[in-house]
Amino acid sequence: MTAPDAGGPGVGAAGAGAPRRLVVLRHAKSAWPHGVPDHDRPLAPRGLRDAPAAGRALAEAGVRPDLALCSTAVRARRTWELACAEWDVPPPVRFDPRLYGADVPELLDVVRETPDGVGALLLVGHNPGLEELVLALAGEGLGDALDRVRLKFPTSAIAVLTWHGPGWRALAPGAAVLTSATVPRGG
Repeated sequence: MTAPDAGGPGVGAAGAGAPRRLVVLRHAKSAWPHGVPDHDRPLAPRGLRDAPAAGRALAEAGVRPDLALCSTAVRARRTWELACAEWDVPPPVRFDPRLYGADVPELLDVVRETPDGVGALLLVGHNPGLEELVLALAGEGLGDALDRVRLKFPTSAIAVLTWHGPGWRALAPGAAVLTSATVPRGG
């Protein structure tokens, strides 16, 4: 998959009609320990390697979110911690229990609550909701990004959607362009 798209100048704090970016990061590979509730599942060894790789990929591409929204599930929180440790200055984060197991309408509700001054938002969560959100929002894609997401949105996958709008409340299905989709893997 291609590298995350840096977007270009002016992608950061947004004003009315400014370009906005939604960066979607699926949590890294999780373990399935016996007797552990799903919400409390930790990252597997591969996930512990891939989460920092996702953070490095975003940093190297110049993808700097203004705010992160993260599921409260242990595997999502740990993915966030390891990914943002790769950045010089991580953005503020809000842990939102609504992101755990959320479907597209629930995810859109959470995203639409984002303050209008946020130009780039990172969403860390779970499938199938994240994959379905990316496909619902992307009216078009660059290169073969849409085809790759339709095929599979595996753990640690990153999708970058760009759109123009007066605020996050206006984000609607089909309004964005999927500029990149990548699956960084650790060594």
